[in-house]
This record gives sequence, structure tokens and C-alpha cells, in this order.
Amino acid sequence: MQPDIQTPVRLDDTDRKILSLLQQDATLSLDEVATRVGASKTPVWNRIRKLREAGVIRAEVAVLDPDSLGLEACFFVLIRTAEHDPDWARRFLSAVRARPEVLEAHRLAGDIDYILKVRVRNARAYDRFYQALISEVRIHNVTALLSMEEIKATTALPLE
Repeated sequence: MQPDIQTPVRLDDTDRKILSLLQQDATLSLDEVATRVGASKTPVWNRIRKLREAGVIRAEVAVLDPDSLGLEACFFVLIRTAEHDPDWARRFLSAVRARPEVLEAHRLAGDIDYILKVRVRNARAYDRFYQALISEVRIHNVTALLSMEEIKATTALPLE
């Protein structure tokens, strides 16, 4: 399951300014974005539309506070598997993608095959997640690391 290799989109300084503003607050009005980047509305709107069409802007979403929703436990789950066949990978990916607790999943190089970022209410909720996952797909070794403190979290990408 090879990801598509894309050619990076060429951005000029105005594109970067627009994207930087939208990464901070996607609810800004077109007037406000245009004012802050020093351009008129129509060219800014056309740039935003082109950035969406090019896939640079994938989505505009509300970022929720997990603690205020009672999702106080963040676990990083390190997974090693002894199986690497396509059927196992398909079942594993399907199981991971179906679980709303999994905020991120990455396939890694090195000793660990996958890492998951899992957000749940508490350790019991994590155990329910873990039991459900291993009932769906065979996993050789799982290590769960509880985050004691979130030091930095951002959705903003560096645009330099």
C-alpha cells in the first residue's frame, strides 16, 4: 500500500501568509485574510480556491479540547508484528481506521512497525480499546505509553 508520491505545490510569500493565517484560524473572513496579507479579496479568494483544488488545504475543521470532553488519557501505542502479508495489513489498517480512539497511525522504519496515538477517558477505556484491537487482528507485541503531559500540540505545518 504505497502512498502516492506528489510533487510539492510551489508557494509564494502571499500563499504562505494566507496558509499561515488559515492554520491559526480558518474562521477568518475573506475580508480579514485579504487585509492581513495586503491584497484584495478576489485574488485572495482565487488563491484559496486553487490551494483547495491542489489538495494543499485538505479540510477546515474545529479542533476540540479532549480534556473538556473527558478524554484525559493519551496513549502512544507501539506495535510490533510478526506478520507482514497483505491480508494482515489490510485487516490491521481496517481495524485501526474504524476506531475513533485512534487519532493518528503511522507505519515506521526500525524495530517498531506501527505507532498509534490513542485518546480515551482513562486506563480502563484504553484496555477496552486494546482488547478489541487484539480480538480483530493478531499482534506480536504491544507497548502502551501514557503521556503524562502534552508539551506541544499543533496542527499547523511549517511553511518556510
